[in-house]
Amino acid sequence: MTFEFGRTHVVRPKGTHKATIVWLHGLGDKGSSWSQILENLPLQNVKWICPTAPTRPVSLFGGFPSTAWFDAQDISDDTPDDLEGLDASAAHVANLLSTEPADIKLGIGGFSMGAAAALYSGTCHIFGQYSNRNPYPVNLTSIVGLSGWLPCSRMLRNRLAGSNDTVTRASSLPILLCHGSGDDVVAYKHGEKSARILHSAGFQNLTFRSYDGLGHYTIPEEMDEVCRWLTDKLELPGS
Repeated sequence: MTFEFGRTHVVRPKGTHKATIVWLHGLGDKGSSWSQILENLPLQNVKWICPTAPTRPVSLFGGFPSTAWFDAQDISDDTPDDLEGLDASAAHVANLLSTEPADIKLGIGGFSMGAAAALYSGTCHIFGQYSNRNPYPVNLTSIVGLSGWLPCSRMLRNRLAGSNDTVTRASSLPILLCHGSGDDVVAYKHGEKSARILHSAGFQNLTFRSYDGLGHYTIPEEMDEVCRWLTDKLELPGS
């Protein structure tokens, strides 16, 4: 299956370019929604790239077409993961990052399904390849996931068991996960469990932040935390 991605929106850095982050929207949304939020953050040295997912039939919606990074039947460990869709989205994101200058730090963030796709890219980075075994070409230095979940969690645990290099890469990749306790779309337990699985699989540089009563959306307090965390982990000049 070939996937046709939608329009990409770019927010240029207001100061010296130090880092580029691809930000992935949620199910049914588009890149421009997030570019407006990210443009107003006080991170002067970050270039944001906000692509739009392909429009495709989504099982969760009974096959109704929607913008989606991959097909989701349900958010649980028991449903099969759409590896083809996940690989296609991870490759699209890697392609967007691969043309950045060599001295620029690279990251991926996202909201909801976009957070799931960002975490999947993080696992491709530590394994050095996609699920289809093609090489993963980008060196990631940060992953941010808001109100999301970890796809392919079983596969992650099985594959990490066998490789020291992979464990080393996993332990050094900074990940920030944030989740609201009042989330009625991606339940808080999914975010918490994803953090637990990642940590036990060797992702030691992981921060999990919970927000009391927060639903399936973001608030300034959460974005402030994202800015502080990125400034620290990417060693950006203080804003």
